[in-house]
Amino acid sequence: MAAILTWLIPLPPLLAFLFIAVLTYRDKGLSHWLALIGAGLAWLASMVVFVMAITTQGLSQQPFALAIAWLPMAKDTLNIGVLVDPLTAVTLFFVAWTVMMIFIYSVGYHNFGYPDGDNDKSGLPPRGMLARVKRGAREKVPTIEPLYSRFFAFISLFAFGMFTLVVSDNLLTLYIGWEIMGLCSYLLIGFWYARPAARDAAVKAFITTRLSDMFMLIGLVALYSVTGTLNFRDILTNPAVLGKLASSGSPILGLSWAGFIGLLLFAGTIGKSAQFPLHVWLPDAMEGPTPVSAMIHAATMVSAGVYLVIRFFPLISAGWAPGGAPTTPMAVMGFIGAFTALFAATIALTQNDIKRVLAYSTISQLGYMVAALGVGAYAAAAFHLFTHAFFKALLFLGSGSVIHGMEHGVLHTEEEIDAQDMFNMGGLRHKMPVTFWTFLAGGLALSGFPLVTAGFWSKDAILGGAFNGGYLAVFVALALAAMLTAFYTARQITLTFLGEPRTHAAEHAHESRRVMTVPLIILAIFAVGVGWAGIPAHFPGLGGLIPDWFNNFLNSMLPGSSEKEAASLVPLFTSLVVSLGGLLFGWAVYRNQTVGKKDPLQALGGVYSLLKNKYYVDEFYNWAFVKPAYWLAETFTYKWIDKIIIDGILHAIGRFGLWFGRSLRGSFDAPVVNGIGNGIADGTRKLGAGLKPVQTGRIQQYMLITMLVVVVVGIIFYIFFVLV
Repeated sequence: MAAILTWLIPLPPLLAFLFIAVLTYRDKGLSHWLALIGAGLAWLASMVVFVMAITTQGLSQQPFALAIAWLPMAKDTLNIGVLVDPLTAVTLFFVAWTVMMIFIYSVGYHNFGYPDGDNDKSGLPPRGMLARVKRGAREKVPTIEPLYSRFFAFISLFAFGMFTLVVSDNLLTLYIGWEIMGLCSYLLIGFWYARPAARDAAVKAFITTRLSDMFMLIGLVALYSVTGTLNFRDILTNPAVLGKLASSGSPILGLSWAGFIGLLLFAGTIGKSAQFPLHVWLPDAMEGPTPVSAMIHAATMVSAGVYLVIRFFPLISAGWAPGGAPTTPMAVMGFIGAFTALFAATIALTQNDIKRVLAYSTISQLGYMVAALGVGAYAAAAFHLFTHAFFKALLFLGSGSVIHGMEHGVLHTEEEIDAQDMFNMGGLRHKMPVTFWTFLAGGLALSGFPLVTAGFWSKDAILGGAFNGGYLAVFVALALAAMLTAFYTARQITLTFLGEPRTHAAEHAHESRRVMTVPLIILAIFAVGVGWAGIPAHFPGLGGLIPDWFNNFLNSMLPGSSEKEAASLVPLFTSLVVSLGGLLFGWAVYRNQTVGKKDPLQALGGVYSLLKNKYYVDEFYNWAFVKPAYWLAETFTYKWIDKIIIDGILHAIGRFGLWFGRSLRGSFDAPVVNGIGNGIADGTRKLGAGLKPVQTGRIQQYMLITMLVVVVVGIIFYIFFVLV
């Protein structure tokens, strides 16, 4: 039953998308109800499957699975199906909850219940309008999103893609869900397509992720070529297959097939989960509506990238033993993950857009997960993916609530300011108390505030894995990234909520509606509570009081798991110092920020400019790749290939055709064809002229001629047919 129910999980969001797109797109209320029902049914089915999974003994060895024959191959048939093992179960849990909360929140975010704007245009955010309010007074009120139904259709398809990816039992249908999400990210990042920045961000995300997906597809083909299957269990739980992949050499750089395919699959994660050097698309994705940002950062896109490498960790680590040298994919992941975590954290220090800070934070936290896999901390990586989904969804939805409140203030004051710039905020804890307390919970979880937040337990597990595994460089980089994370989180909370309002719009901000704040409260509970499912047994004082359920559940998938109990308190002490120290330092630096006062970090001079401009990576890519691509397209391809070669060949063919036609006309058409035609015409004309005298109009002559003709014909007939 569980396997059949798992088949049904992705179906409701897909049906919601189809019904909205085809039938109900003109009815905004019905459209969002279809989307909510679709997400709700998927949530309910996911929760039933999750409960069945955690109450089943030996799920890792006997997962819920059901497959059907799909594509006939040369010698066999490709089967596709569903698989629920511990990794699937926990991923379904956080995906279902975050998707459901984002869908509910979106109803309020897009101003359902408010009037249609007189001057609102499709492809642009609603501007608000003057309307009658209480006692006949007129004031500016928010207006509903013009493309409201379109949004819920696309976001339902987005959810379908992620659910499909999670429940798949093979790499091919996982890749299909992967690409569906790539399409949806393009459609939703560029949802306000009339804004050039949104269009550019959508194209940037699509092209960047397509580059990495190309390598992933090559890895998929290589894996099938070597093993003859794409089924997870046939590959990842079969020691013979893993041994063959680890021991047999590929034709590339002396890598084993496991190493080569592992690197290709990780390339897909680099793009999807925005790791350096393909991180550049994710900050620009903030041009889409805030619920889209929450979907991308917590429930779908970037989570899918890390899920892929967690799923294929047995292949990536094939041939590796704890304490030994890491495999090539693990070494690459350890380096890129640690570098990305620190790199993105430094950039987040100087960002003023409340959503852009969170975007670089996501890149950094994803680096944590990738680095954890690089050092062999399999369950820790999955645990941080699990906790991160809740507190990052909370933070993005909280930032959307803040922006909503600020935009309300802008509507009333008509102040021309950027409603997303944290330096235009301040004092919002009094104006938006629910948003403040829930955002604080998410921020503390992101910072790894000790003991009471989920982020502390998952980050501590990763730091412990790096330190106890002997990967000191990775440990130091992640510890520094954690300290910077705490600092910029305190900076964000202090600038946004504490102190006094720094603009009139901030003074007139107000709390969001319940349809937006209730999801924040639910996610805040998860941001605090889910970490308690992974308190390690060796933790001083608290270990053993609550069973270490998460790590035991996930580690059951890896026989002889390498994650051992910590042998040192250094990671724990480091977690406490960097978290509390970063939070305290960030608050101290920004607590006295007043109107017009510059960012204190500008005292860093050139370093501040370097961080503010994101190390000029975008500028470098523009110089090294974008401009050459434009030159290649406009100069080489268009002017030389298209205009000179292709057009030249076509014009030459055209000129040859004209010459050949003229030649045929002079040598054959005019003298032969026209000559014969003209000769027949002239002969006919002459014959007519010769017979003209015979046409006298006298009947007697006609009778005489007729009789003569009959006599002559009769004589000829008699001679040839009778006598002969």
